[in-house]
Amino acid sequence: MVDYKFNEENTIEQIKRYVDKTYEKHYASGKYQATDMIIDAGHGDGFCMGNIIKYAMRYGKKPDPVTGDYKNQGDLLKIIHYAIIAIHLWVEDKTNAR
Repeated sequence: MVDYKFNEENTIEQIKRYVDKTYEKHYASGKYQATDMIIDAGHGDGFCMGNIIKYAMRYGKKPDPVTGDYKNQGDLLKIIHYAIIAIHLWVEDKTNAR
């Protein structure tokens, strides 16, 4: 077992809970999410990178709706989620290029 220095195992579990919630919310109300359509149109990489930049720049400027804290964890979780989607697209690109 790995002895994590920065509590990574708990953070990874928190990321999973956050991603799971996005599938329960309005983003998944239909068969496709808006992200699916953006990816299908060939704009997935730019969309993910744009959102990563957006939430990184917003971090510390907009209060968390629950806690009121300005350095809100939600923005960081969104950055990670878009990075996960970008990694998926990268892997898919590499797999399809073979």
